[in-house]
Amino acid sequence: MTGAMTVDGSIVRIDRPMPWLGRLLSLPLLAASTYLLWNVALGLKQDFSGFGRLADDLVPVLVFTGLGLLVGIPGLILLTFRYFIVLNETRRQVVITRQFGPLNIRSSRDLADYHFISITDDYDPALTMYDVNLCGNKGTVPIELSSFTSRDEATRLANELARSLKLPARDYVGTEPDEDA
Repeated sequence: MTGAMTVDGSIVRIDRPMPWLGRLLSLPLLAASTYLLWNVALGLKQDFSGFGRLADDLVPVLVFTGLGLLVGIPGLILLTFRYFIVLNETRRQVVITRQFGPLNIRSSRDLADYHFISITDDYDPALTMYDVNLCGNKGTVPIELSSFTSRDEATRLANELARSLKLPARDYVGTEPDEDA
């Protein structure tokens, strides 16, 4: 999964797009939700036009509305999910944003806690992914910036980030992890 990186002065933004499979999985959920809510709308139209009684149809209307929302909200979240990381050199801040629809969930961290950029692999011989991480001392949770299927792309991003943030880039591909990490 690759991401787009933009540099604007001292601000670096890394977009991590949702995989196309996640967007594709949202379509059946949204279709089912639309079907259920459409039936609610048809039932209410029939009740208000005089062909039925709302008192008789209240339980099915509430059940179909609840099911439609229960199925539709995860579909909407999958369809509109965005994840990006903003590294602000002047404020010395890292802001991680998870966004779906109008809802933003932000997590802010201090850039001074992070001292280098690492390139690691996942030790999977079938499909190796190379991760570019922003790392600090022991006890500091690393931030995964992006993942690549090619080591050259990961190295290119790490070197570009190292130049813009003035941090060293370290390649740990093929090494064993620390035992006390």
